[in-house]
Amino acid sequence: MPEGRIAIAMSGGVDSSTAALILKDAGWDLVGFSMQLWDRTRNLAGDEEIPAGGCCSPDDFYDAREIAARLDIPYYLVDFQKEFERTIVHAFIEDYRNGLTPSPCVLCNSLMKFDRLARMADEVQATHIATGHYARIQYDSLRGRHLLLRARDKGKDQAYFLFELSQDQLAKAVFPLGDLSKNQVREIARRHDLVVADKSESQEICFIPDGDYAAFIERNYDEVVGNPGAMNLFASGQIVDTDGKILGTHQGIHRFTIGQRRGLGVAHTSPLYVLEIQPDRNRVIVGERSQLSRVRCRVVRPNWISVAGLSEPLRVQAKIRSRHPEAPATITPTIDGNVEVIFDDPQPAVSPGQACVFYQEDVVVGGGWIDRDK
Repeated sequence: MPEGRIAIAMSGGVDSSTAALILKDAGWDLVGFSMQLWDRTRNLAGDEEIPAGGCCSPDDFYDAREIAARLDIPYYLVDFQKEFERTIVHAFIEDYRNGLTPSPCVLCNSLMKFDRLARMADEVQATHIATGHYARIQYDSLRGRHLLLRARDKGKDQAYFLFELSQDQLAKAVFPLGDLSKNQVREIARRHDLVVADKSESQEICFIPDGDYAAFIERNYDEVVGNPGAMNLFASGQIVDTDGKILGTHQGIHRFTIGQRRGLGVAHTSPLYVLEIQPDRNRVIVGERSQLSRVRCRVVRPNWISVAGLSEPLRVQAKIRSRHPEAPATITPTIDGNVEVIFDDPQPAVSPGQACVFYQEDVVVGGGWIDRDK
């Protein structure tokens, strides 16, 4: 029987519930934790229903509690709403206001879920922490490092969202689903009659289940950022082509992301895409698809996993957003401690603010954040 205790994050979904089941069946001593990160009733009118999808609904916590009771493990619901708003939602809003395209799920994993779960693990004398992520961990004795690997099921792999985890976090982390497919996970849940076996999952950012980022920012800016009256920073501005010709106007740069085609409000003989967002000039630059690709980008605030650091150029597969296929590239350290990425082939919609993650086969080398061109 395994020795030690595991603190496991339980969202009320099929993945975390099945992960808990697998660990319980393996003989681990478990303590379950759910994190209340966002109030789903926020911004709703009096008779408006809570939108479907996302997380942190009463039904989710009810399901998590029921699974914990079924597995006969202690269960705690912990309120982290203030920390989540200050750490994740504030950064999300400010990034959009500054013309960036944020990756809140990466920050949530590194700064909220794993950091807070590790703290709670210490409080219950747990030696490990577990989640329902589709990823794998191996210890490389030659390098003396804990490696983060992609999941066996490449269609569900979530290693991209975990690239900021530290060696200490990886040393404690357990991912029971890393060798399983989603179908296998659901089958295990059905075989054990878990009530969440066929529960649907959200594909959107958890605190914006309807996917309307602009409306969310406009509703929550004053309260979250704490700068009432600054909404004039979302004022209308110009939409221009690469020659500076004015093609139209916009109602705030927070409504745009690099590569966006729909909703530009500009008539043209061929489809136009957002090429660049200039917050200092409150301008959105658009152009044709052929103008969208980039052969290089600058990546800042890198975190290294399979190596201690980058001292010379390295061949990798680089992934510029979660649903984009990785592309062959060479990464080179810069004098300021950041990374220059040169792609073998131009990549479309390289978006400042998004995470760029580096792989060698299934191993995550590291990653960082795409910076705006200087």
